[in-house]
Amino acid sequence: MMVPTDMVSTIRLALVASVLMSLTSAAPIALHPKNPHYFLFGGKAVALITSGEHYGAVLNADFDYRRYLATLQAEKLNYTRLFGGTYVEVPSQSFGILRNTLAPAPERYVAPWARSQSPGYAGGGNKFNLEQWNPQFFERLRDFLSEAAKRNIVVELTLFSSHYSEAQWKMSAFHPANNINGTNAIDWKKLQTAENGNILKYQEQYTRKLVREVNAFDNAIFEIQNEPWSDRPVLADVLNPYLQPPARNQYPNSVDIADPLSFAWQSRVAEWITTEERSLPNRHLLAQNYCNFGSSVRTLLPGVSVVNFHYTYPEAVLWNYGMDKAISYDETGFLGREDDRYRREAWNFMLSGGGVFNNLDYSFTPGHEDGRDTAPNGPGGGSPVLRHQLGILAEFLNSLPLVDLRPDWNTVKHAAGVKVRALSYSGHEYAFYLDGNGPTEVTFTLPAGDYVGSWTDTKTGGREVIERFRHAGGDKTLRTPGFQNGISLRLARVGA
Repeated sequence: MMVPTDMVSTIRLALVASVLMSLTSAAPIALHPKNPHYFLFGGKAVALITSGEHYGAVLNADFDYRRYLATLQAEKLNYTRLFGGTYVEVPSQSFGILRNTLAPAPERYVAPWARSQSPGYAGGGNKFNLEQWNPQFFERLRDFLSEAAKRNIVVELTLFSSHYSEAQWKMSAFHPANNINGTNAIDWKKLQTAENGNILKYQEQYTRKLVREVNAFDNAIFEIQNEPWSDRPVLADVLNPYLQPPARNQYPNSVDIADPLSFAWQSRVAEWITTEERSLPNRHLLAQNYCNFGSSVRTLLPGVSVVNFHYTYPEAVLWNYGMDKAISYDETGFLGREDDRYRREAWNFMLSGGGVFNNLDYSFTPGHEDGRDTAPNGPGGGSPVLRHQLGILAEFLNSLPLVDLRPDWNTVKHAAGVKVRALSYSGHEYAFYLDGNGPTEVTFTLPAGDYVGSWTDTKTGGREVIERFRHAGGDKTLRTPGFQNGISLRLARVGA
C-alpha cells in the first residue's frame, strides 16, 4: 500500500521530535501550575523580558540571528518575537522605518515557500510556488529556535499579521501577482478571514507545516495573528471618554478589537494548531493578540494561555488578572528614542503582575545585529543602554519567588509624589517600583518582624542596602535615596 507523501512527512517529523524530546526530556514552556501569571521554563518560574528586533530575523537573509541572540543573552534578556514568514514590509517606507529587519532588500526575502521559475515578485526575484516549501526557510527557523534554546531565550512565533495597507498587501506571497498558483484577487482586509477564497487552504497548509517543524522545541509559543484589530476593527472602548466625537472614537483614543469575521478565522487557525499537535509529542502555548492600550477581555479564543496587548497600560493586568493567564505587553516602540520611556513602561507593567514585556528595538538592523545602530530609524528607539536597563529588571524579577507573588494594593499606605506598583508574598517578601522622582517618603503597612531590604537604581543596577530594622507592626515610613524616573525596592521579613 502506498503511503501519502504528507503522511510520511508527518510520521518522520513526529519520530524526530520524539527522539529529540527523549534526549532533552524538556517539556515546552507552560504557564506555571502554581502561578499561571508566570511561566514554567527550564524547571523554574520565569518572567519574560526583552528589547528585540522587528521580527524579521529568520525571513531576512541579511540578518545574522546568532549574533542577535548572543546580544540578548549578554544582557540577561530571555525573550524574542518572530514573524513566521507570511508578512513582510516595504523597505524604507512601512511605518517610516528606514532600516527594517522585516523589510528585506530585493531578492533577500526567505519565505516559507519556494520560488518558481517565473519572474515578477514585487519584492524582487521570482514569484512563489505556494505548493512547494522552501527548505532554506525551515532550516533557518529550526536553527534560530535551537540557538535561542541554547541561550534560554523563549521565542513567540507569530504565524500571521494584519497588512495595514495596500502597500504591504502587494508584497504578500498570497497576492495573486506574487505567486503562480492563481490565488484569488481579494480585498486585503479579508485576507485573515474565511472569505479569502482559495488562500484559506494555503494558510492551513502553512500553519500545519510550521507546527510540525516547531514541535520538538521547548522554547516556542505560538501567536495566531499580530494586531488583528488593525485590518478589521470594532470599537470596544475609549481611553478618554471626555473628548468630543469624532476624535473620542478614533485612534489613538479608540480601543479596537477584531471583528467577528476575524475572530472566527483566528479560532480556525487555533484549531489547526491544536489538531495538528494531537499527533505530535508536544503541546505549545497559544497567544492571542487582543487589542491596543488595554481592555477587560470579553472573549478569548479556545486554548489561549497568553493574552497579548500592544501599547498598553498596567491596568490591563488588573482588569484581566482573574483570568489566570499570562498577561503580556507584547509590543511597545512608538514613543520616540528616549530610553526612559520604555524602561518605565516595563517596570510599571511587570511590577503590576505582567508576565511578558517586549520593546520593539530599532537599533537591531542587518549588519548591526549587536544592536548598536542608534541613528534615527523610525518611530521608536532601542539601544545597548536600554537593553542593559531591562536586564536589570529581568534579574530583579527572576530573583524573586515568582510562584508566590501577587499584585499588592494594600501594603503601600502612601507614597508622596510618586506612583507605586507592588508585588508581594504577603508577610514574607515585597517588591515595589516607585515611578517618579525622589527622594521621597513612603509609608507601608507591614506585619511585625525583622526586615532587610535594598533600593535598586533602575538605570544602573546600583544598590543601596537598608539597615536591618525591627518593626512592631502597622505603619512604617522609609525615606528613599535620590532618583530620577524610577527606583525599586525589595523588602523581606527575616525568618518568615
